[in-house]
Amino acid sequence: MGWMPLPFVAIAAAYDLRSREIADWVPAALLAWAIVATAFALNGVGWLELAGGAAIGIAIGLPLFALGAFGGGDVKLVTALGAALGPADLLATLFWVAIVGGLLAVVAWWRGQRELAYVPAIALGLLIHTIRMELLKHASAS
Repeated sequence: MGWMPLPFVAIAAAYDLRSREIADWVPAALLAWAIVATAFALNGVGWLELAGGAAIGIAIGLPLFALGAFGGGDVKLVTALGAALGPADLLATLFWVAIVGGLLAVVAWWRGQRELAYVPAIALGLLIHTIRMELLKHASAS
């Protein structure tokens, strides 16, 4: 999987925190990176995994958008992230995103905030999953 999706998601988090919007170029650039990385076998994701990850990203993102839990930028980002990671790593990342998002929601509630920028939860969930995968890789190599 690698670390490459992290800078894209970190940039998206900065946009989300500052303006509650994600510039369209961020998920587009992540998707472009996913396509190039897949074409040159740089990310361990095949074409079917790229398409499957993107499909899962849309399938999860659109209902959350319809419910008002995600913005359009969140959907685009999760879709591009799915393309970059593939289905298995996207689902594992979203597990951590849900946990971090829940914790951030509790903090926001405690502080009396009614809205929450959710991309920081996506970024932290991706970071946790990436570190976990790296630790597992190093442990199995030992």
